[in-house]
Amino acid sequence: MGSTYKDAGVDIEAGESAVNRIKEMVTSTYSDNVLSEVGHFGGFFRFDTESYEDPVLVSSTDGVGTKLRVAFMTGDHSTIGQDLVNHCVNDILTSGAEPLFFLDYIGIGTMEEEVVEEIVSGLTRACRQNDCALIGGEMAELPEFYQPGEYDMAGTIVGVVERSAIINGHTIQPGDIALGLPSNGLHTNGYTLARKVLLEEFSIADNLPGTDMTVGEEMLRIHRSYLREIRPLIGDERLKGLAHITGGGILGNSRRIIPEGQQLRIDWNSWELPPVFKVIRNTGDISDEEMYRTFNCGIGMVLIVRETDVRGIQDHFSKWDMDARVIGEIAAR
Repeated sequence: MGSTYKDAGVDIEAGESAVNRIKEMVTSTYSDNVLSEVGHFGGFFRFDTESYEDPVLVSSTDGVGTKLRVAFMTGDHSTIGQDLVNHCVNDILTSGAEPLFFLDYIGIGTMEEEVVEEIVSGLTRACRQNDCALIGGEMAELPEFYQPGEYDMAGTIVGVVERSAIINGHTIQPGDIALGLPSNGLHTNGYTLARKVLLEEFSIADNLPGTDMTVGEEMLRIHRSYLREIRPLIGDERLKGLAHITGGGILGNSRRIIPEGQQLRIDWNSWELPPVFKVIRNTGDISDEEMYRTFNCGIGMVLIVRETDVRGIQDHFSKWDMDARVIGEIAAR
């Protein structure tokens, strides 16, 4: 008998079995707007244009970086999908867009059905929480690219915003105030440096100083979605700009929405650095400048509002038990 695809490292039957195992989870994210079933060559989504006067589609693609390495080390793959969806949701939310549907890509060394099921459980959980349909995806078994037990993943999201409600920062001006919303730990950025520092000093199962979590648990904390809290403010003229704090830190990401000739001046003492960032800074002897450029440092989303609207916006977030803290102001360069 000649060579087979399975002999070369690709198990078609295992891939088909994995798809069958996740079908029910995927369809749990569907709404009446999804017109296709799992397994089609494309996902069909009926766009309800009657609900909008001038709808604009907003899309984004991203991954979760080397946070995947922590999932490999701990053997916990149940939340990494949530990280991916929430990250993408936050990216389009900065424009005022609400998610419509999501597509994922998983490239894996060896088709391990239980691992795929865990990953997709996180994807579908986050899609349901964000009112977003998971209408398609791709699983590729690539033994020549990934070692057994390793995989990579990426996601694409498509959302919609009323053209008149687009948030683009064009009304930001000197004197406006920056409010910071708390992150849930590292989110999905800076993991190459964080792993290097923490795992040279601690094992993945050690308690992280200043917390009641292990190093692995802290590093797998879920990237927070801000859709629920910010959605009621979409179309509110008080909200001038939104920046999702990912790679590049607060300054690097805020710069993307601030008009030319202006800058964000941050009071770095206006909030306390969460324990994980203190441990990374002190253990790795990392400068403040490098910390601010690499990590979110406890602030996951920045809002720009007028000074006179600060109290009203803070009251809004207090209803969600979230502290919208003044962290800086806009000034001329």
